[in-house]
Amino acid sequence: MALTYILLIALALIMLLPFIWMFSASLKLDKDVFRFPIAWIPQNPQWSNYQTIWTRIPFLTFFYNSLKLTAIITFLQVATSSFAAYAFAKLEFRGRNILFLAYIASIAVPWQVYMIPQFILMRELGLVDNHMSLILLQAFTAFGVFLLRQFFISVPNELLDAARIDGLSEYGIYFRIMLPMSKPALATLTIFSAVFVWNDFMGPLIYLHSESLKTIQLGLRMFIQQYSADYSLIMAASLVSVIPVAILFLAFQRYFVEGIGTSGIKG
Repeated sequence: MALTYILLIALALIMLLPFIWMFSASLKLDKDVFRFPIAWIPQNPQWSNYQTIWTRIPFLTFFYNSLKLTAIITFLQVATSSFAAYAFAKLEFRGRNILFLAYIASIAVPWQVYMIPQFILMRELGLVDNHMSLILLQAFTAFGVFLLRQFFISVPNELLDAARIDGLSEYGIYFRIMLPMSKPALATLTIFSAVFVWNDFMGPLIYLHSESLKTIQLGLRMFIQQYSADYSLIMAASLVSVIPVAILFLAFQRYFVEGIGTSGIKG
């Protein structure tokens, strides 16, 4: 047992090592960031780096834009995915399995294949350089449908039949039975969706041109000049950008573990 704990602690330290280095680098001068051997504890910590990132670029605006897009897109993905997953899991209609397989197969299509047609469509709709382009394109996710369907099919049909006999409509079953019972799966999808949207770089790079609309991931790139980069500021800004994701994960951690165990591994 002791050996197991030692091994787990060692693995945890290895996993945390990049974050420890990031925090250490964020407190150094640029010339000291890549100095070897590594000085894990800076002799003269540059706490001013954490003030500079808010003034060198419009970091607060980028932070707000990322927060706004993450909240809206995550809510839409959870809502649309749960609605579609309920239909694929509990409603009988012709071609259900074929339609589900075709929808899930779209996961295998690389984004680079349909990236240009999507951009042309958004340009024709006049939504380029607008947050609506990203919201519309990312409001639906085949992975979310697959994840929630795996959880929904584990709910006994007898429970739903009893609700129908009592006069509950399909919408009532969805809102009053399925959603309350699916908190672990919904929390899991919330974390996956929020992390993906928060860290998305290519989408905002393609569709957002105005500085007032850019996200935090594009803001980090502004610390890179043509012939140099402010690595200590990049590390400080990156560490700040990780905080919302860490808070979200800690808030849903209990449901996340349960959701992986109950829906992620079932066929």
